[in-house]
Formats: sequence, C-alpha cells, structure tokens
Amino acid sequence: MRIGLVIYGTLETLSGGYLYDRRLVAYLREMGDRVSVFSQPWRSAYFLRLAQNFNRKWIREVTHHELDILLEDELNHPSLFQLNHQIRKLRHFPIVTIVHHLLSSEEQQPVQKELSSRVEKAYLEGVDGFVFNSVTTRQTVETLLLRPAIPSVVATPAGDRFGPGMNEQQIEARWARREGLNLLFIGNLMRRKGLHVLLRALGGLRQGGWRLRVVGRTDVDGHYAQQMVHLAQKLGIAERVTFLGKLSDEALRSELQTADVLAVPSQYEGFGIVYLEGMSFGLPCLATTSGAAREIIRDGVEGFLIPPGNWQALSGKIMELLDDSPGLLQMSLSARRRFQTFPRWQESMARVREFLVEMTGSRRS
Repeated sequence: MRIGLVIYGTLETLSGGYLYDRRLVAYLREMGDRVSVFSQPWRSAYFLRLAQNFNRKWIREVTHHELDILLEDELNHPSLFQLNHQIRKLRHFPIVTIVHHLLSSEEQQPVQKELSSRVEKAYLEGVDGFVFNSVTTRQTVETLLLRPAIPSVVATPAGDRFGPGMNEQQIEARWARREGLNLLFIGNLMRRKGLHVLLRALGGLRQGGWRLRVVGRTDVDGHYAQQMVHLAQKLGIAERVTFLGKLSDEALRSELQTADVLAVPSQYEGFGIVYLEGMSFGLPCLATTSGAAREIIRDGVEGFLIPPGNWQALSGKIMELLDDSPGLLQMSLSARRRFQTFPRWQESMARVREFLVEMTGSRRS
C-alpha cells in the first residue's frame, strides 16, 4: 500500500501517541508498504493551529503524492478540519484518523472546551474511518458524534517496548531487598499528567520511608516544571524527590527495574501506555478513574484508581502500600500477570494494517 501519515513535528517526539505512530510506521514499512510522513509545524496556541487550514503549499505536497490511503493523527484536528475538504476535491483516497484521545476530553476553560469540541467534531465527521487506541477512546468519539464511529478498529498499544520486562522470580527478589517504598513518575511535566497531585499526596503523608523519582521532559511546559520543583520544596519533601528529566530507553529501563510503584495520577489518558510498560516490570500503578486506565488496571488488584485531582485519596493509597508489604508483593505479581494478557506491538499493529487493507480494498496480504 501507498500510505500517507499526517503528524505535527517529528515522529521522534516523546509521547505515547507518537510512540504508537512510530511503531505503526515501522510495522507498515516492514510489511513492504510505502509510508510518506507529512509534517505540519506544531503551534502551542490553538488559533495558530487553526490557521494552518489555509496552507495551500502543504495541500499541494500531500496531493502530489500517489496514495492509496491517508492516515492522520487526530492531534492535528485543528489544522485539518477544513483542509481535508480541499484534499478531497483533488484526491479520492480514504482518510483515516488515529485517535489517541480527544483534546475536548481534557480539563479546559469553558470557552476553550466549547471551541475544541466543535472543531474536533467537525474534523471527525469528515473522515472515512477510525483507528482507536482503546474502547474508552472509541466511546468518547461516539459520544461527541452522537453516532457509531464506523468503520473503525480498536488496536491497543503494547507494553513490550523494553522487551520482556521482569519475571516473577526477579520481582520477588526486588521486593525482598527493597528499602522503603520507591515511587516512579513517568510523563512529560505538564499539568494533565498530575505530578502536582502526587507531590501533594506525598507531602500529606504522616510518615517517611518513601522516595520519588520523576522522569519526563521539562520543556513541554517550563513554567509548570519549575512550579513542581518549588512545590516539592514548599511541602518539605525536596530531599526525597529527584527530578531526572528526559532519559534514554536504557536509563528508563533501569528506573523501571528498581522502582516499587508507578505513580502517574493523570487527569486523563486515552490509554496509558506507561502503565502497561510499568506492569511488565511488576509495578503496581497509581492512576485515576478518568480515561482508559481502568481498561488496564483493576482497582485494588494491579494498583489503585483514584478520582482525578484527589490528592487526599492518593495519599491514603500510598499509605496502604507503605503499611502492607505482603500486599505490595501480591499487587506486583498481579501487575506482571495482567501485562501478559495484553497483545504485543506486533499483534496490535497487524490489526491496524488489516483494517487499512480493508479500507483501501487492497488484496495484498
């Protein structure tokens, strides 16, 4: 197949959505498909992304390629909701969107939320098919559209980016030699990921015996990142919190091997690849009830789900893990077993490709 993919910036951007896109492109090329990546410049201001709908040069770049199908990362919706109509006048290939999560699902000011909902709905109504990363994401799109999102496929991300992770014997050995509770936060330092909630939860504990290591880019929202450093100092926990910044895969693997718990109380996740990756190393997860984390984590089995923003509830769950060492071990083993029930990247990406073949009417295997 001759496939186009529309993204912002570069495929090497550090996020779960871009990891999904990278894995898909690699698999399609491995299967012999030709994939052309069309990049639009990222603009932090929403109205500047909207202005890209009038970029005639970019339209010519896409339509001059001979394509069987055009994939679009739904993140680009503000820059495509009108532009797609122009593409259709010149080319007749199907347009399929890859939906990681809706911007309108995030916490926003009322006016901004109303605007993003309208633009997102207009964009989604103009595509021919959908690739969803979770059942939750499909449901949010169907709620917005007020109709079934078809044709579509749900192909969940995988957690095997770091290989097989840790086996049960290695997990038990780690538990036996642990000293206190080692928490790990992985995520770009931005408000949606909930680091401020985690820091407040730790600041509210009545006892020590814990350490937190924070992994993630600090340049996505530099002001928020600085606020988090100051918050740790204000709460009197700075000596037990280490900010590591962006890490290589090898360094991140090392952090996953030595941690006891993965704590990412995100305000919303369309899936939550990081939870599954943590579970491959036997890490119980602290997440929230909002979004698709509940498709991965069963509350009280592989971790805990708390209401988004409720640092008091999160603090209570961390206390439980501090006080119940055998319970921590059982959760760790359950997390590893839960990870093993999910498909690997190869399987999920094959599912997407099968859907694309159906969309193009191609007979290639």
